[in-house]
Amino acid sequence: MDIVTRKQLNILIQLAEADKHFSTLERERIFEIAKKRNFPLEAVKDLIKTPEPIGSFGALSNDQKFEYLYSCIDLMLIDEKIFDSEIIFCIDIAIKLGFKKNVVIFLKDEIHNYPMADLKRMVFERYT
Repeated sequence: MDIVTRKQLNILIQLAEADKHFSTLERERIFEIAKKRNFPLEAVKDLIKTPEPIGSFGALSNDQKFEYLYSCIDLMLIDEKIFDSEIIFCIDIAIKLGFKKNVVIFLKDEIHNYPMADLKRMVFERYT
């Protein structure tokens, strides 16, 4: 089983629950990511029932760190309702990934304005 994907899905599940409302759109996005990565859907259901501790991210590549953060911001925005608890959760994840905390507001505001490659370049130039 792919531990990198498992960890990412676990984070997204906890983010989806940060506002105390795990929306259908959030659930669908999490299952979509799992399916794209050939991650067992039963394992996703188990993570939803019993999320795991988040832990550290030291072994991730820069691409993986960006992917984790990008997917968090994307999930936070999917239902068009942004709660303080979601922002705080994303900031905590960003810091654990080695980014400056203001990267969350930047990505929240700009995620749909630039191609992903440009966003990644800007994030690593300005927020690491």
